[in-house]
Amino acid sequence: MKSSNPFHKRVLRGLQNYAGNVRAFSRNASLYLLSTIISSSAFGVFRLLFNFYVLSLGYDEALVGNLVAASSMTALIAAIPMGYLADLLGRKVSLIGGGLVTVIAISGMLLFPSPTMFILMNVLMGLGQSISGVTMGPFLMENSGEKERTYLFSFSSGISMAASSVGNWIGGLLPTWLAASAGGDATSAGAYRLSLAIVAAAASVAVIPLFMMAIKRGKAGERSLFAPFTYFKSHPSLLGKLILPMLVTSIGAGLIMPFMNLFFRQVHGQSDSAIGTLFAFGSLAMGIGLLIAPPLAEKYGKIQFVVITQALSIPFLALLGFSPLYWIAASAYYIRVALMNMSGPVYQTFVMEKVEPSARATVASLVSMANSFGWAFSPTISGYIQVKYGFGPAFFLTIILYVLSITLYWGFFWRGSRNKGIPDTVRH
Repeated sequence: MKSSNPFHKRVLRGLQNYAGNVRAFSRNASLYLLSTIISSSAFGVFRLLFNFYVLSLGYDEALVGNLVAASSMTALIAAIPMGYLADLLGRKVSLIGGGLVTVIAISGMLLFPSPTMFILMNVLMGLGQSISGVTMGPFLMENSGEKERTYLFSFSSGISMAASSVGNWIGGLLPTWLAASAGGDATSAGAYRLSLAIVAAAASVAVIPLFMMAIKRGKAGERSLFAPFTYFKSHPSLLGKLILPMLVTSIGAGLIMPFMNLFFRQVHGQSDSAIGTLFAFGSLAMGIGLLIAPPLAEKYGKIQFVVITQALSIPFLALLGFSPLYWIAASAYYIRVALMNMSGPVYQTFVMEKVEPSARATVASLVSMANSFGWAFSPTISGYIQVKYGFGPAFFLTIILYVLSITLYWGFFWRGSRNKGIPDTVRH
């Protein structure tokens, strides 16, 4: 019993420290988190059901891949212009605009369900995601102190995943509930359409807390149209090292992640309800991982934490893709999503701390481009591969790319980083 007391005391101190950092979140940050909870719940439903909705209309996986590519390609191309626009509009207006544009895009796909409209609305959704994405990092930096910053980044992602898990669970059941009340089929286009209409309504509600934020506009000098190009010219080595590993990861992720619901339905024969439950617990596992990430990153170092957790995820990715047994694939899915994704906010904090405040929107734009690049091209390639050869080659390529990205993180920042010309963290 005596030997266990120090452990309990350390746990208690850790929880108290964590709670203290959460209590330090600003009002703006708290309102943003509230919006995130609502929107993430809604999009947990959307991400689960939209692919099924497209297939229920008689289209195939190739179109699904093209739609993901259209949204991500738009986010890729628009990242730098959206970064400039976000600086002009301010953080508050940019976040509100991104949310409203996304709602309009979902509504358009429900009201006018055709391949052309799907593509156009996914382009519009890409614009909304782009301006929201390039605004988030600078917003969280500007509305947090150095002490609680890593906690805010990780807590934002963690609470998003936890809310998404609720959305996944509801999404797996919602078409059945709606079909039962209407006397229809749970896998019909009508049931999916009604379910996604509820998503659009919830996403609209998520914008309301954003109107309550009080944010000062940045200085005019910080909003230069040529700032991205000027900063890249001045810091090519730093930006290359910060962004290249993320770019490689996104190429690999785009090969499989947009198709995970189809993977479990087609390879393992699972129902919508079972997949929704699987995704719900997967998001919950990811959320827990994100919430415990900050103290671990503080203890072991941000980049060390990124390398270790992503490297540990690789064996479970292999089990997920190639195990013939559903229970093994499902277990590997839980562990893999927790390990691979818990480092994301930690690395994002790492990136934001490496650049000057005036360059954060610029770097956030470049980070958004890196994250969107793979999702813009890989889903179309993967959709073709799946139609011809199944999921195996896509998983194999993803594993290779993930190993490469982890090697880059290690080589650029962990191995002798003090001698590689990487500047110390910016202090404020």
